[in-house]
Amino acid sequence: MIFTKTIALVAALGAVVSAIPASHLGRRHPHAHSHSFLQRRDNITSDGVAITNNMDQTVYLWSVADSSSDMYTLNSGDTYSENWRTNPNGGGISIKMAFTEQATDVLQYEYTLEDPTIWWDLSCIDMGTNSEFTTVGFAVSSDDTTCQSASCAAGDAQCADAYLVPTDNWATHSCNSAILMTLNLGPGANSTTPA
Repeated sequence: MIFTKTIALVAALGAVVSAIPASHLGRRHPHAHSHSFLQRRDNITSDGVAITNNMDQTVYLWSVADSSSDMYTLNSGDTYSENWRTNPNGGGISIKMAFTEQATDVLQYEYTLEDPTIWWDLSCIDMGTNSEFTTVGFAVSSDDTTCQSASCAAGDAQCADAYLVPTDNWATHSCNSAILMTLNLGPGANSTTPA
């Protein structure tokens, strides 16, 4: 019984820590604005992220700050967008994506806004070894040539552009926060231009 409780506590702490880009733990911009609500916006053109489902199956999505959020359903061809926001507790935001409503086998797009910089990463830490996300591939890009992109090709279970274990501190990137980042899930994900 104690062993089960200990494992559950360790898993819960791991989920919280994985939502914060590792290189920015404890850092918070002194002029950051706190918002405790999530407002989905369609067709944003800057200052945020757009996630497009290019697969034939539904993806479920949660944008998590200091508490859980509503679940969004991303059908084939749909795009979810949100403007950059801050976490009221000073940590980062984790957009968690899964193929089930139970949020198992999760791919995460994580970011921390320290205006005028957005720190971001992709995390595969909570994905299973045979994840459908690995099967189809995924990629982040923008139209800003100074902003690094990240691409995990279909079938690449050891993607160098994403966190695979919590100590992969090299997978965090930074860009100007005025840009729109585009995350493509599935076919066409390895394009270097935004959708």
